[in-house]
Amino acid sequence: MSRALADGSIESATSEPIRIDHEVGIVGAGFAGLIAGLELLESGRSSLVVFERAAEVGGVWRDNVYPGCACDIRSHLYSIAARPNPDWTSSYASQSEILAYLKGVARDGGLHAHIRFNSEVIEACYLEMAACWRVELRDGAVLHVRALIVAAGPLNRPFTPAFKGLELFEGTTGHSSAWDPTLDLAGKRVAVIGGGASAVQIVPNIAGVVGHLSVFQRSAPWVMPRGDRPSSAFERWLFRRVPAAQALARAAIFWGLEAVGSAFFGNAAMNGLLKWVGLRKLRREVRDPATRKALTPDYAIGCKRLTVSDDFYPAFNRPNVTLTTDPIVEIAPTGVRTRDGTLHAVDHIVFATGFVVADPDAFLRVVGAGGRVLTEQWAVEGAQAFRGMTVAGYPNLAMLLGPNSGLSYTSAVHVVESQVRYLLQYLDALGAAGEGAALDVRVKAQDAYNADVQSRLAGTVWASGCSSWYISRSGRNTTLFPGPASRYRRLMSRFDPGAYEVRRSAG
Repeated sequence: MSRALADGSIESATSEPIRIDHEVGIVGAGFAGLIAGLELLESGRSSLVVFERAAEVGGVWRDNVYPGCACDIRSHLYSIAARPNPDWTSSYASQSEILAYLKGVARDGGLHAHIRFNSEVIEACYLEMAACWRVELRDGAVLHVRALIVAAGPLNRPFTPAFKGLELFEGTTGHSSAWDPTLDLAGKRVAVIGGGASAVQIVPNIAGVVGHLSVFQRSAPWVMPRGDRPSSAFERWLFRRVPAAQALARAAIFWGLEAVGSAFFGNAAMNGLLKWVGLRKLRREVRDPATRKALTPDYAIGCKRLTVSDDFYPAFNRPNVTLTTDPIVEIAPTGVRTRDGTLHAVDHIVFATGFVVADPDAFLRVVGAGGRVLTEQWAVEGAQAFRGMTVAGYPNLAMLLGPNSGLSYTSAVHVVESQVRYLLQYLDALGAAGEGAALDVRVKAQDAYNADVQSRLAGTVWASGCSSWYISRSGRNTTLFPGPASRYRRLMSRFDPGAYEVRRSAG
């Protein structure tokens, strides 16, 4: 038995040294955790454990089962490059299809033998005496791993506003990420609070079922044409027979989105084109002038997350759907009251209010060297890491989709693949350092990198003044990378040994 002390040392009940259970531990079995695990096995690293809090893999694609849940990136790009799926049934895969894909790649890649299901990590503590991480699980189990990879993802901490009177509401409520599949909304009065990506999918998929739908919108989303269509039998046959054809299709999607993304990095012509497309779509699809005006965004396109849909706008032409932009002041026992005094009677409230991403609230408790706590440090300094992956003072720790590594317009899977390439080189360097060694990013390297990131972000559309989940409460963009995905891949293609220092265990 051993216990980590606040200063990172060990209080031990015996004189026996700590036994390393696995060389690498991964927190989370969503897209990021699975990609990391599969690539580690491919590289010959079989001393591996994946901690998954649920009973199956999938991450957000397991948890989000709301009506209409689907990906807003085309299927061939939103999949693992080394494990393509030639049988996607449409341009944009649904939640159930993506979940089936993830289950398949985990099973076929031999990863199941390394996953501990129903194993929620409640704390990870770095032990300086042994140069390893002590991982404590919800059920009381404790394991030690030499290197720890946090792959919990950014969209796993649901945000529900603290509305006055919510606890007195007599109806039912639920966040979009915790949808009850047994919920029957037929004929009911339903409120959807929020206007982001999940609302854009939920609204048209329940509008034809409910008695009345009230949509409460704080700011209008920019909505682009989705252009979804079923995959033809010929396409699926071709991609099965000629994998290079699917790789070409993936590349075409990627570079098309890189062109779109240039609108957010200073390409005024592309920005103007996207704005024209979005407003033209709005004019064509919403009949009522007042509703159309309320659905017109008042901020630069791209400042908030861009959405894609072919059926969101037309839902507001239905007689049983109303849009409210007046701010909510309270939740009354029988409905939602807005600032103008109107009580909107509802039976069920859907909180399509997104997630906590930019701030460290409810993030995994990670205790680094010297007893420093990552969430407490980030609460003061703002979330930051070197290249979005490693944090000074937390040796042998890497994050996937960590601070300032997100991209708002393209596939997060592509970003993770870039990071895992870097991760393998990081682990090679750790192995070369020898037994009992630790690899820690230098403070100067991290500070210089993040100063450059924030400087570059100042010239992007995300600094144009709108409020979004990319920005922390202190006003710092801790979420997005200030450049295209192709630049981030080049950045992550080569490990920088000069940015790190080797530490030896004190034991």
